[in-house]
Amino acid sequence: MKYQITAKDGRAKRAVMETVHGTIQTPVFMNVGTVGAIKGAVSTNDLKEIGTQVELSNTYHLHVRTGDRLIKEFGGLHKFMNWDRPILTDSGGFQVFSLTGLRKIKEEGVYFQSHIDGHRIFMGPEESMQIQSNLASTIAMAFDECPPSRADRSYIENSVARTSRWLERCRREMERLNSLEDTINRQQLLFGINQGGVLDDIRVDHAKEIAAMDLDGYAIGGLAVGESHEEMYRVLDVTVPHLPEEKPTYLMGVGTPANILEAVDRGVDFFDCVYPSRNGRHGHVYTNHGKLNLFNSKYELDPRPIEEGCGCPACKGGYSRAYIRHLLKAKEMLGMRLCVLHNLYFYNTMMSEIREAIEEHRYAEYKEKKLAGVTGK
Repeated sequence: MKYQITAKDGRAKRAVMETVHGTIQTPVFMNVGTVGAIKGAVSTNDLKEIGTQVELSNTYHLHVRTGDRLIKEFGGLHKFMNWDRPILTDSGGFQVFSLTGLRKIKEEGVYFQSHIDGHRIFMGPEESMQIQSNLASTIAMAFDECPPSRADRSYIENSVARTSRWLERCRREMERLNSLEDTINRQQLLFGINQGGVLDDIRVDHAKEIAAMDLDGYAIGGLAVGESHEEMYRVLDVTVPHLPEEKPTYLMGVGTPANILEAVDRGVDFFDCVYPSRNGRHGHVYTNHGKLNLFNSKYELDPRPIEEGCGCPACKGGYSRAYIRHLLKAKEMLGMRLCVLHNLYFYNTMMSEIREAIEEHRYAEYKEKKLAGVTGK
């Protein structure tokens, strides 16, 4: 991997990251395809058309269904889903948070009860690395626990200490797997994850600890899980300066356009979130003048595209708000598909604008104008 910062504007950084599966221009929004597909009937050809650089899939979900060993036999996730650009795989660590009632955490790892059929699953650092190696993603995430943001100090301290121990195990296992002849992607990268809830001192200490491990990249996890936006930005303010600037910085599971704009201003350059696809499937679409709910009756006879001048397949294709509303009301998949494509295009285009603004040293001006538009203020 080669990661090079090409421009800075304040704390915002513009970089180029070269990987075995292609080059990533940052800041970047990774489009979320949990089980190897973007929900909303979006193909990999669609992803290329709307400017997607990185696709993100989930280790736990692909392990449970269809199975990482089958995908390895197929030649890895890239071949399986017909995608020749970078893929990042989440480690399954978030499911330790989201499947609270179906898991038990031990020092060796986590015991899950499958949310599909109830069968028992064990996943520890080594198992997560092995699954991600079978998937042969470009970037593998370390296995961690995402503690609740409001958990008490003693719980978070113990959780973060265990996450550090798990990270060391992940690194050793990744090195072993990348040395094997039958490993599909022997240049798989490993990103470590900073945790600590909303406790600044724990966040900073953990950032310093994992920074010393000289990993390929660093993520900030455990945000957008119940804390306020102000708390999120404060955690970024205190944490990011203690992560290596010369490595990719990834804010996991974030977020709204406003969240991304604020985080870029604090030195973050990788993002992912289900918002654009999830909201699109429910008829909520992003524009430069605020978010629209196309189920609203005022769009019943609206002949305009979702947004004038937008180059997405829905707007450029001539589909009106009225027609898309009709499709959504009739529960036709095309309506959801057009909304998801529009939203992902909006996010990907915003990231391109962000990169240009940093290069031209006008990010503060761009951020202020964009925020005023997307928040409708």
